[in-house]
Amino acid sequence: MAHTYSSILAHCIFSTKNREKTICSDLQERLWPYMGGIAKENKMKALKIGGISDHVHILLSLPTTIAPSKALQLIKGVSSSWVHQSFPEYRGFEWQEGYGIFTIGYSQIEKTVQYIERQQEHHRKKTFQEEYLEFLKKYHIEYDERYIWG
Repeated sequence: MAHTYSSILAHCIFSTKNREKTICSDLQERLWPYMGGIAKENKMKALKIGGISDHVHILLSLPTTIAPSKALQLIKGVSSSWVHQSFPEYRGFEWQEGYGIFTIGYSQIEKTVQYIERQQEHHRKKTFQEEYLEFLKKYHIEYDERYIWG
């Protein structure tokens, strides 16, 4: 083939350090678009970004030229630096070290976008920890709960 074509879709989830509730709605309004800009600058496409005060969900379309781990390193690192520089009141803001990244098929895009859009509603009934464990189980990922939360 003369050209490379791909569809690499990933639902990414990561939390603030110690799941501290540091992402207030005012910060979310600025942080989510900024994270989308980081993705775009690095030839990724953020199809949807959302979350609540202690974690974020990103639906990413990844190019073949960037590893998923590098994609999240860029998004987390650059966004954290931006928060520190732009908002002195958030100098203690940090993302957790780890993350979850789960592949989805093209037919799951709309369902995943809706899931991300309904985070506020979703977390009235379920904690981040419960949600994250459900993802690990759904995707048949083996884990030892002693080491998940840091």
